[in-house]
Amino acid sequence: MFQIAIVKIHTDDLKHAVSSLHAYDKVLLTGTIYTARDAAHKLLVSQLAKKEELPFSLNGAAIYYAGPTKAPDHLPIGSCGPTTSSRMDVFTPTLLDEGLSMVIGKGERNQDVIDSLVKNKAVYLCAIGGAGALACKCIKSCEVIAYEFLGCESVKKLYVEDFPLIVAIDSEGNNIFAAEEK
Repeated sequence: MFQIAIVKIHTDDLKHAVSSLHAYDKVLLTGTIYTARDAAHKLLVSQLAKKEELPFSLNGAAIYYAGPTKAPDHLPIGSCGPTTSSRMDVFTPTLLDEGLSMVIGKGERNQDVIDSLVKNKAVYLCAIGGAGALACKCIKSCEVIAYEFLGCESVKKLYVEDFPLIVAIDSEGNNIFAAEEK
């Protein structure tokens, strides 16, 4: 059997922390993360192919697959739930090869992504789908940093505190979705 841990991680330590995470671990994440969905991923990969500078460094970074809603007056962001991760599968290995340490979303990933997570010693975490209004309470700041023309799908820099997640695929390829199928 496996032992489930509750781990507090700061994004400044991601590159070193990911190897200590195991499938099913619960994570409370604090620090800077970036939102990006499929349209933004396409642009990021296109910029890499053209050898252009990206709007943020992928080295040790975390991307959250989310398109937050407009912020009400009293909060830095509106509802901010995860989107289906498989839509990013075609782009994810390229970004992992460039140093991305963590991806956050919901749902299963394809084998290419799993292999790339292992190769690059990175992890995939799941956020709670349907709980975007609750997730926004962990987000302390939000700044659009790229592709503003994409609206809610623009790349945003978020600062989160104790953002609750679960390790879905660890850096050794252990996968909660495959385990559930067995």
